[in-house]
Amino acid sequence: MFAAADALDKIRQAAWLNRDRIVAWCLILAGLEAAFLLFLAFWQHGAFGPSVPQSSDFLSFYAAGKLVLAGTPALAYDRSAHFLVEQAVSGPDIPYQFFFYPPVYLPLCAVLAILPYYAAFAVFQVGTLVPFLLVVRALLREPKWAWLVPVLAFPAVFWTIGLGQNAFLTAALFGGFSVLLDRKPATAGMLLGLMCYKPHFGVLAPAALMAGGRWRAFAAAAATVIAMVGLSVALLGVSTWWAYLGATIDAQAVFGSGRIDYAGMITVFGAERLMGFAVGPAYALQAVASLEMVMLVALMWRHKIAPAIQFVTLLSGTLLAVPIALIYDQMLLLLAVLWFAKEARETGFLPWERLALAAIYVVVLLTWVVGAAWHLPLGPIPPSILLLLCVRRLWRVLKVRPHRIS
Repeated sequence: MFAAADALDKIRQAAWLNRDRIVAWCLILAGLEAAFLLFLAFWQHGAFGPSVPQSSDFLSFYAAGKLVLAGTPALAYDRSAHFLVEQAVSGPDIPYQFFFYPPVYLPLCAVLAILPYYAAFAVFQVGTLVPFLLVVRALLREPKWAWLVPVLAFPAVFWTIGLGQNAFLTAALFGGFSVLLDRKPATAGMLLGLMCYKPHFGVLAPAALMAGGRWRAFAAAAATVIAMVGLSVALLGVSTWWAYLGATIDAQAVFGSGRIDYAGMITVFGAERLMGFAVGPAYALQAVASLEMVMLVALMWRHKIAPAIQFVTLLSGTLLAVPIALIYDQMLLLLAVLWFAKEARETGFLPWERLALAAIYVVVLLTWVVGAAWHLPLGPIPPSILLLLCVRRLWRVLKVRPHRIS
């Protein structure tokens, strides 16, 4: 009996999950992911037979940028015109890549579209990955570079590069906001405001900032959003915004129809649709989850607990509060894992926390495969795990020092 109890305690504490083992295992994982990326690239370009007509998500950004350079930015939201440019760049038999980003994103697309396609792809990926890694280094405050291996091995990095998505940029801005909020709240708010190219990802930020009394950051974020919208109107015209608003109505139909793979969605809405729920009930359950996340984030930011735990709650809660987030958007989850690991390393890991963080890597790795093969939604599980860990830490603070919590 004592041997079984001792074994269980070793599992709970998971002291064997030390830095050297984590780096070694992640190095293997990163190598496998890199090899698979190379295989896909060669396969799609005919190295192992006839080339396979494919198009990355980045193609939609590039085509939108070409339309801006042609003086017709509103046509970025005209599916026929947009698809014609995609085909002109990549070939006639490619699948269509949708573009639903607001006009504040179009100037960046236009700058990239000045370059040849593959050069633009490389510049975009490297130019957003490097700032993200610098933010992570500032977050972790590690003097050496061993942390780079677990970060690059996180499966969302593979998906972001493979699909040509902008998740590095989103994570760099959100991460910069979290790193700077205490020291430079106005700058942090500006970084948060720059995320308005993915406006739904800011759904919980107002609740967090208001509950925490972070009014300078709140004002800076609001001012930045207003400035970005005004700049886009000045550069692209009001008609582009009208075209975008029309496209957002169509976007709801697209996401509800399954034309975007539900196995790649990581939200409550995506999980319900993957399991066969109708659109109406799926949105209803998503609305309940969103309301719960607003209340949880407000609670965590109102109480004087570790800022790292507040950021973990905001990042994880965002992925559960929004109806549309895809597998590459789990870069925000990586930020949450890093914040939690930093806090746990400084204050001590509680039982099961090491195993929970390791399990998140495994679940993220398997999310799309399990969803596509068996229609089992794993996407909402990792952020839920982190939120449970945060709530447990909040409960310990409330239980031990209730008179100090305001």
